[in-house]
Amino acid sequence: MKLICYLSNGYPTIESSIAMAENYIQAGCDIIEVDFPSSDPYLEGEYIANRMKEALEACNDYSKYMDGIIKIKSNHPDTKFILLSYENTILEIGVERFIKFCVDNDLMDLIYVGSHNEEVKSRLIENGIKISCYVQFHMDEKEIQSALLSNGFVYMQAKPTTNNINPEFPTLKHCIEHLKKLGIKREIYCGVGIYAPEDIQMAKDARADGVFVGSTVLKLHNDVPKMKETIALLKKTCND
Repeated sequence: MKLICYLSNGYPTIESSIAMAENYIQAGCDIIEVDFPSSDPYLEGEYIANRMKEALEACNDYSKYMDGIIKIKSNHPDTKFILLSYENTILEIGVERFIKFCVDNDLMDLIYVGSHNEEVKSRLIENGIKISCYVQFHMDEKEIQSALLSNGFVYMQAKPTTNNINPEFPTLKHCIEHLKKLGIKREIYCGVGIYAPEDIQMAKDARADGVFVGSTVLKLHNDVPKMKETIALLKKTCND
């Protein structure tokens, strides 16, 4: 099972993000999820939203974020990357420019946040960019249909956050089994609620293809040895 670690790009600086990616990979991270900080990160919790805000206060030039991501990717050609971008950020960068950046640098996996502009989404998909779909733990029917129609991986909520449990699918295992029965053959990665080895074990037992780890790793950025030790332990659980 793959370990996916979240990198908040540009916090505290773009240069420090480039260095942090190196630490992630040395510690055993398989895939790096790297963001374009958004000026309106309405889906994020306070912790990550504040990091995005501070990143943009330090640098609001998206060209520099693009250059930073290119540098990280060229330093680690064998590592897989997933981009996270809000629709408003893509519009700010420019849709065609964003597509060119993705295609030219083989960054074709995208967590796309936003649903107001179907034209943007369609243009991305037309150009081969794979857009992931988020499915909440209560197995919302609209989200399941979007996942079935999508061309990217499924981002499955790992744990209920507001007691949003569907009695038909009370556990993560039930949720994933149902998605696979419906014919989803693309990867199902789990996130939101993955903090410790036991959470990873739960996702593994549910036959997830990978797990997203965010704040557990981000909160250790000021203690790199401890962070690397934590990533290594989480990766060991993925492998065991």
